Amino acid sequence: MAEPGERAGAQAARPARRVAGTRRTPQSVEHDAPHWLRMLAGSAWRLIVVVIAVGMVFYATSQVKLLFIAVFLALVFTAVLRPLVELFARFVPRFLATALAILTGVLFFAGLLTYVGYSVANEWEDLSDQFSNGLTQITDFLESGKLPFRITSEQIAEWINDAQQWVQDHAGDLAGQAAQSAGSVVEVFTALALAIFCTVFFLARGREMWTWFLNQLPERFREGWIQAGGAGWYTFSGYTRGTVIIAVTDGILAFILLLILGVPLAAPLAVLVFIGAFIPLIGAPAAMVIAMIVALAANGFWSAVFVGVGIALIGQFEGHVLQPLVMGKQVAIHPVVVALAVAAGTLTAGILGAVVSVPLVAVAWAIFSRMRTLDPPMAPDEADDGMGPQGSRVDDEDARV
Repeated sequence: MAEPGERAGAQAARPARRVAGTRRTPQSVEHDAPHWLRMLAGSAWRLIVVVIAVGMVFYATSQVKLLFIAVFLALVFTAVLRPLVELFARFVPRFLATALAILTGVLFFAGLLTYVGYSVANEWEDLSDQFSNGLTQITDFLESGKLPFRITSEQIAEWINDAQQWVQDHAGDLAGQAAQSAGSVVEVFTALALAIFCTVFFLARGREMWTWFLNQLPERFREGWIQAGGAGWYTFSGYTRGTVIIAVTDGILAFILLLILGVPLAAPLAVLVFIGAFIPLIGAPAAMVIAMIVALAANGFWSAVFVGVGIALIGQFEGHVLQPLVMGKQVAIHPVVVALAVAAGTLTAGILGAVVSVPLVAVAWAIFSRMRTLDPPMAPDEADDGMGPQGSRVDDEDARV
């Protein structure tokens, strides 16, 4: 028979049984879950937070769309005019250099519009006659029976009458849309005036404004903001200036092509190609279709074909030569990402979304690429908060973007 001491030792050696009904700790439940499930859950809630943050940004932007457009235009004007301001600032004070740069930009666009208006006014009568003859040729071609289907003059007249009747029936809706468009024109001029106002200060005192903003942040976060701001502005300014250079080149090539083919209104159509270059994927094809319609109505079928082929070749030259040469590594985005960004921007904000989507995605990717290579900010006890007397301040050289 075992002694009491031996029985106590045997009981201590046996593992203790878990009492039924006892609750397991959260740590034990977490370790019982598979590793892949815990990883997926962690990524899922982080993704949910990111989606909510992006949705809040979109909602806030939609509530102040006019302000967003004005600031975006101001940044575009600043990126385009800043090299000119730096050039003028070598000889005159910076405020005067800013005024001269803005005046140069205004005179350039005013001269461009004046030339386009003068060209349209001079060629309007000839174009009207050519357009009428072109429509007659198109009607005769449709009635000739050379197509798989036959269209008669009676059908064409019926279509014209239906169009006129539709205009009469929807005159009130069209008038309302015209009034709404008038309000949109006022908003456009308001945004343009605000953008020019902001551009003046971005060009003249942009570096001081950025330095002031950095000095309001805790010191441990300033380096990250400097790096992110530098990467974002480098990408945005490179994309903007590159797009302007490519658009001007496309417009000049289209103007030469239309002049060689004898297409009327070559200058306005070249300006249309210039504007279309700012809208990725859809701008250039839209300009090409309009140029082909004018060429078809004025000079016939083969002229329209040559115009379409020529502008398509200009687009290939842009995509394979100008884009890599001008943009370089400043905007390294895959064409699939560009297509998805343009589609998403168009669905959410129309033409405006198509225009701003690519630079925004490029800037976001540049900032993300830069920030993921940086060291995390120091803990509060390892760095001063930047607000006390010992906190170092950022000067203009440190904050240079």
